[in-house]
Amino acid sequence: MQSWQLPEHIADILPSTARQLESAREKLLALFRVHGYELVHPPLMEYSHSLLTRIDAGLSLKTIRVVDQLSGRQLGIRADITPQVARIDAHLLSANNGINRLCYAGSVLHARPDGFLNTREPLQVGAELYGFAGVAADIELIDLMLKSVSVAEFGEILLSLGHIGVFRALADAAGLSEQQSEQLLALMQDKDAAAVRAQVDGWQLDGMWAKAFALLPTLYGGREVLQEARNRLPDLFAVGKALDELQAVCDAFPGRQIHIDLAELRVDNYHTGLLYAAYGSDCHDAVARGGRYDGLGQYFGRARPATGFSFDLRMFIGRLPQSEQTQFIAVAHQDMAEACSAVEQLRAEGHCVVIDYGVEHNGTKNTTRRLKKQDGEWKVIETEMEQV
Repeated sequence: MQSWQLPEHIADILPSTARQLESAREKLLALFRVHGYELVHPPLMEYSHSLLTRIDAGLSLKTIRVVDQLSGRQLGIRADITPQVARIDAHLLSANNGINRLCYAGSVLHARPDGFLNTREPLQVGAELYGFAGVAADIELIDLMLKSVSVAEFGEILLSLGHIGVFRALADAAGLSEQQSEQLLALMQDKDAAAVRAQVDGWQLDGMWAKAFALLPTLYGGREVLQEARNRLPDLFAVGKALDELQAVCDAFPGRQIHIDLAELRVDNYHTGLLYAAYGSDCHDAVARGGRYDGLGQYFGRARPATGFSFDLRMFIGRLPQSEQTQFIAVAHQDMAEACSAVEQLRAEGHCVVIDYGVEHNGTKNTTRRLKKQDGEWKVIETEMEQV
């Protein structure tokens, strides 16, 4: 193996793309900041049990583990930042019993990629709101999510909505075990109503519940799905509450194209309610995903209502506005000793000053701005195009 080779699904980011990503990251953090979200930087590595690997099978499979040479305990390299932010809200910010708005932007590492075209090192960006259980908080986060994905070009953005509460209410009412619920959730993803019906028939469920579960994979489409669900699903309080929350989101975005899918349940185990995602018209997968995960903080000592979203900023590569390379000022290396003060002054003012050794600089072949001494003063002079 060559020493320069990288592991599969791991890649370098070169200067022009890195500039685009960093510019997008700065815009996103500025967007979060003006909406009241404070930046946090959780560590890349923690004790594995703190990363919720013991309660979320999917997250556990993604987490890379190593042994801590100092304590001998098992460490995990984070595969998702959301549990870390929940820990921060529950423990480090426990003095605040009101709302905490937190955001983040950092790398995570996956033992396996989520898909053939996915990286194992996503650059996860997201925002979370803790301390308010009302659907208004979900609407705030959905609005922020839609504004976030607009920094890149994904075509027309579709807002996709679901609600794990509908399935959970039916599963509880039907008396399904945790294992049965997980098995049925997996079947729901294929939208195969016949397979779902065959499974619930095999469990000999009451006909009303068997019919309801078989109906769920067919309840997808536009806003009209909500009325159909009210007409055809069992009249359970939790189901009605979930449909009311979905209706509130639809009402909050009257001009937005919305797709509702009551069997769209691809979530982490910690999600508890409303689910939302943004899809681009020319993108094969969701650009961003989010949802409600009330109570996640109980694993860190403080259960709190919470909602939030995140996305992989690396997915934006190739869709971000072109970032112009910084126009630099060249100064001949033989002049540096004398021009040092002038160079540092220009850099302090935000100018890029590059020492010219007479060879090409970072792939840039020329510049028309040079620092030269004229009439006893160092000045930036516009010159003819010269090789750098």
